[in-house]
Amino acid sequence: MAKRVDMDADVLIIGGGSAGCMAAIRAKELMPSAKVVVFEKGQIKRSGSLCCGMDGLNIVSIPGKDSPELYVESSSIYVEGIEDQMASYVMAKRSFGLLQKLEGWGIKFPRDEKGDYQTLRVHSKGKFLVAMDAPELKTMLADKVLKSGVTVVNRTSATSLLTKDGRVVGATGLNIRTGEFVVCKAKAVILTTGGCARFGLPNSGYLFGTYDYPGNTGDGYALAYQAGAQLTGLECTVSYPLIKDLEAPLLYITLPRGAQVTNVDGKPLGEGHVPMKVILKEFEEHRDPAFVKMTHLSEEKIREIESVLFSTERPVQQRFFEQRGLNFREKPIELKPTEFYLCGGHGITGLVVNEKAEASMPGLYAAGDVANVPRQHLTGAFVFGEVSAEGAIDSLDKTPQPSIDESQVAQLEANTYLPLAGSGKVDLATFEYKLRRLINDYAVPPKNSYKLSQAVEWMDKLEQAWKTEVKVSDSHELGHWNEVGHILSCARLSAQASLERKESRWGLWHYRSDYPERNDAEFLKHLVVQKGEDGATKITTKPIQGGVL
Repeated sequence: MAKRVDMDADVLIIGGGSAGCMAAIRAKELMPSAKVVVFEKGQIKRSGSLCCGMDGLNIVSIPGKDSPELYVESSSIYVEGIEDQMASYVMAKRSFGLLQKLEGWGIKFPRDEKGDYQTLRVHSKGKFLVAMDAPELKTMLADKVLKSGVTVVNRTSATSLLTKDGRVVGATGLNIRTGEFVVCKAKAVILTTGGCARFGLPNSGYLFGTYDYPGNTGDGYALAYQAGAQLTGLECTVSYPLIKDLEAPLLYITLPRGAQVTNVDGKPLGEGHVPMKVILKEFEEHRDPAFVKMTHLSEEKIREIESVLFSTERPVQQRFFEQRGLNFREKPIELKPTEFYLCGGHGITGLVVNEKAEASMPGLYAAGDVANVPRQHLTGAFVFGEVSAEGAIDSLDKTPQPSIDESQVAQLEANTYLPLAGSGKVDLATFEYKLRRLINDYAVPPKNSYKLSQAVEWMDKLEQAWKTEVKVSDSHELGHWNEVGHILSCARLSAQASLERKESRWGLWHYRSDYPERNDAEFLKHLVVQKGEDGATKITTKPIQGGVL
């Protein structure tokens, strides 16, 4: 067994993406003497969904323009009422202060000839997206984290949350380079691990060809569930119409700048903001493909779009379009729905949290895509990164020095290295491919009782095979094996939650052919998933929390 490394922290942050970086920075702002540790499974300078830059903050309520209340109304429409309003309100309320803070760091927000911020409409009501010019935003965040004195443990994948008397008191991790087993005690733990991007299998069959960051494998969902925390929104399986074969962002960048979405006959599906549901309906009803058309735009506008897509967003897009001979001035861009995935930032999946980013277990906070704040995007990651840090720092004086159960740690350590001691013969990549193909077959829309029951049955079978039959030869593959276990857990929980929500909601995202209608009378509420005392999944309901509208 590999060497064990023990650490102590006041605040342990699991995940070094947007929310994790902002939580670390804010914690050090509030208490420079606090010992803040970040577990990052990749390298913090380029990790998370925001691995490069960003062209806009999707949610900013500018004083005197569109109000936080209007944002909550718009958001509630999009998620069809499955939203606790106060968290979304707090995010919108703090959003302009966040923008000003980022400006103070040197991040540019372009203004028009009147001196006003450039705003774009991507929500059903209001113009809440503010244009931003930040091609190296992630490296800036990482540099601020490192300069503030935060201890960053790169290449370390969290394997479990440590609990004592119902409280989260730290976490364990695996260093995928050295194979070391890392144990960190902490007074407060903040989960910022993102969503589950590697869920359904992409059309290309390429395991890492996902729309969202492929390192997001539902780690936080699985860790929180195993520890006993509450999750919700797992039945909301998200898919977006994006660039065919690349599955990269396009609509929010092109449509607000004058592009059109057209059907296969070239007819526009709407002007300006075209809801995702309208585009996906073309595919649902077999009128696909759909296209983004820019041939009518001025050269200046097309160059503006190219500048965003080829530098700030994903530089690989330029090479992709050049190799395919696609010029925005001459041809439309074909769209295709992405793989299905789970995410709080784009959907509603996540840990049950309140407006203070507190999870359902003492000592545990969650921020960003891992938390159940609907469609919070980058603004939510930043705002609740700060909110979670504020709560964690405020709790330190009231929290005794944590102790851990060594017998629990010993069992977790043995479980972490389980496949290295086995005689498995199944290639790990092959196993993941089969797992995610079965997710496509049974756990994603269109759903019905038979398919979802099959999904649960298959996940039970695959879990046993994952433990005993998969071949792992080194610590890097061991980290990959750990990720696959998290994907498997998320698939089971998603199927179980989907079985319970006996209605269709969110368009294609939770369409059940056996219950094709939305049913507000019975299901205008949260479905809460939690591990029961007997180890089985327990599903309860929680009423929607209003208070804003």
